[in-house]
Amino acid sequence: MKSMRHLFSAASVLALATLVPAHAQGVIKIGEINSYKAQPAFLEPYKKGMDLAVEEINAKGGVNGKKIELITRDDNGSPGDTVRMAEELVSREKVDLLAGAFLSNTGLALADFAKQKKFFYLAGEPLTDKMTWQGGNQYTFRLRPGTYMQAAMLVPEAAKLKKKRWAIVYPNYEYGQSATAAFKQLLKAAQPDVEFVAEQATPLGKVDAGSVAQALADAKPDAIFNVLFGADLTKFVREGNTRGLFKDRTVVSVLTGEPEYLDPLKDEAPDGWIVTGYPWYSIKTPEHAAFEKAYQAKFKDYPRLGSVVGYSMIKSAAAGIAKAGSTESDKLVAAFKGLQVDSPFGKITYRAEDHQSTMGAFVGKTKNDGGKGVMVDYVYLDGADARFQPAAADVKKSRAQD
Repeated sequence: MKSMRHLFSAASVLALATLVPAHAQGVIKIGEINSYKAQPAFLEPYKKGMDLAVEEINAKGGVNGKKIELITRDDNGSPGDTVRMAEELVSREKVDLLAGAFLSNTGLALADFAKQKKFFYLAGEPLTDKMTWQGGNQYTFRLRPGTYMQAAMLVPEAAKLKKKRWAIVYPNYEYGQSATAAFKQLLKAAQPDVEFVAEQATPLGKVDAGSVAQALADAKPDAIFNVLFGADLTKFVREGNTRGLFKDRTVVSVLTGEPEYLDPLKDEAPDGWIVTGYPWYSIKTPEHAAFEKAYQAKFKDYPRLGSVVGYSMIKSAAAGIAKAGSTESDKLVAAFKGLQVDSPFGKITYRAEDHQSTMGAFVGKTKNDGGKGVMVDYVYLDGADARFQPAAADVKKSRAQD
């Protein structure tokens, strides 16, 4: 009888052990969702950046004595699939927090999920201002500078050109629409006589580059604001070069200086475009040098901007968990407000008022250097600079329902 009781007790302990959540067993699970198949140029190096951060954190004993485990899912670039993946990660995988998203529409789907479920979500990449401002919510924080911030960094350079007639081309979904609205608003404020003489809104990933380039040329603009990226950008640059669209016209372009998008252009890389980007090859700060050395050693490859985003996002998650002393969503929210994190771009802070990090961006010009596109004459603009953030009163108003 004693033997039977012993067997029953042992079986009970084993059964209970299988029900103990992962975080109680010494593992912190980060559920990460992204458009890996749809946007490989950015997200392959981004995944490497995350893996490097996890390796470094775990090599130092993890966070609060627990190792980090990264569980990724592909959202197929679909907001519906994004929500299904989030449900699976939270209910089946029992993740402690959610992270990720590249496209703005999938990021907004995750943000809404986080709001409805009261579950912490750290967005790395989705750039629409709705992530942290219009409609921002208590459970969502964002790492990268959004469309308003990047437009605010580019507009002073655009205004210096004193060009009156502007044409715009952008991918016709949330990110492109948000970037275009911010640029038009800020440029109009800086240069009241500006005119927007043409707009081309293209389907994401399906640009008809020839007709778009021709339509812009027919409008005879003095300058062009470009929001295209990835394969759409490559096609647009090729057709624009062929048709002489960029001859004697300045182009201001979000993201084009990122190696993910500039490198594939090769000898077609444009000269003199004013861009945001990532000149990894000539950043000399100690923080970046340490990151670049570790990345090169692990992957035998140079970092892209995605690498910095993935790395900094995981480092941010770890810093927030350490500060909170917990993975409970409400405690993470409290910890992230005002959280300071070391990144390859220097120290960043997650602002308490809107949950936007102060990570900045490099602004400079493109140069075709012997058949390879690079950024020159660049400067790093700190996202903490008040010039690149909306007024506090506007932030409060835009988040009134939070």
